[in-house]
Amino acid sequence: MTYNVRSLRDDDDAVARVIRAAQPDVICIQEAPRFLRWRSKAASLSRRAGMLTVTGGRPASGNLILCTMGVDTLQSWDIALSVEPGLHQRGVAVALMSYRGAQFAIAGTHLDLRSEPRVRHVAEIEEALAAVLPAGTPIIIAGDMNDAPGSPVWSALTEHRVDAAAAASAEPAVTFSAQVPRRRIDGIFVDPRFSVRSVQVIESADVLVGSDHRPVVADLEFDAS
Repeated sequence: MTYNVRSLRDDDDAVARVIRAAQPDVICIQEAPRFLRWRSKAASLSRRAGMLTVTGGRPASGNLILCTMGVDTLQSWDIALSVEPGLHQRGVAVALMSYRGAQFAIAGTHLDLRSEPRVRHVAEIEEALAAVLPAGTPIIIAGDMNDAPGSPVWSALTEHRVDAAAAASAEPAVTFSAQVPRRRIDGIFVDPRFSVRSVQVIESADVLVGSDHRPVVADLEFDAS
């Protein structure tokens, strides 16, 4: 699951209910708390959502990974990306995980508002993943890409991975804004060794008041043999 929670500035209880109702095994959160008391705020969200904190928060520029007790975290990293003058520091939260005998990695990120640093940061993420993860690890990249299908960013993200929503549906649902959805800028990009069983953009009363984004949930299957 991936979900931009807008720094919990709206209804944080609704955000927690959205996550709990979706029952994801792993979630990548964007715009998680990263300033005053960010650790306690992130821990509170994790607890209310019924999940465990894996990594992220301020060290990953507001990207946060949570998981259930059924997922084992083998190692994690919080990686800062290059700074674009006049824009926020961007980063990526990365975890090497194991679920039902299958080992994989997940990287949660929130790309920039300008096109050039977005494309540059995708390349930096790929380089960082190659540097820290064991060779051959199947990787999922999820987050708020601040861009739409057909853009250079989307092309870069799908060079080595599959756009899960596009694989699951001929007309994937849009994600932004929550109130008046017009663009699909939140995505989950998976290693081709994953089978995409379904992808859902969640619509509910809590989604409408929890944030300005709609969350995306992908049901994936991986053959570890």
